[in-house]
Formats: sequence, C-alpha cells, structure tokens
Amino acid sequence: MDLAQKSDEEILAVVDPIMNNLMEASTNIDYERHTQDFTERAKGVLSKSALESICKQYQSAKGFFAKREFVAAFRRPESVAVVWRQTFTKAPGEFVAELVLVQQGGKYLVDHVMVF
Repeated sequence: MDLAQKSDEEILAVVDPIMNNLMEASTNIDYERHTQDFTERAKGVLSKSALESICKQYQSAKGFFAKREFVAAFRRPESVAVVWRQTFTKAPGEFVAELVLVQQGGKYLVDHVMVF
C-alpha cells in the first residue's frame, strides 16, 4: 500500500477528509454518505438501521463530535490505521476515534471505523 510509505502529514491529507465526511454523515444519520468510502466488507457489517440506532444512541448520550486531535498512524503492509483523540459536545473526557484505510482498485477505502 503506497499510503504506508507516506509521512503522517501525507496520510492525514488523505484520511482527514474521509473522517470528516464520516462524522458529518453520522451527525446527519445519512447512511449513503456515511458508507460512500467503505469497502464492501465494511458495508456488509453496517446496515442502515444499525447506523441509525448507533447514531441516535451516541447523540443522546454524548452529543455531537467536537474536537479531534491526531495521535498516531500505524502502518501495515496492506493498510494504515489512524488514531485520534476525540471529544463530544455533551460527554466529558476523551474518546478514541480510529479508522483503518485500505487501497482497492486505486482508491482509498475505509475497512473499519469506530469511536469509543
């Protein structure tokens, strides 16, 4: 994967817009937009009804996504895992946001993403 050879800044230039889109689509509970950069495997794991349930639950308990701060990029032969420190508008404290990016058919796609 060519992304694994790049600097943190170069990786973030690719992954930040993708994560921004995921978070905005999650806030709006927009399944099509949320999954537009997913691998087929990731799409198969997250149904439209599951996303809706997850979003309603976190929005009720934690509020909306707030500040996100890059922590590290973990390079693997077939993927890059990126970790951020994430805050919410209602819940105190810090959470972990992570995204695993793979390259398929010349495109960068999300194979896993989670905030916990």
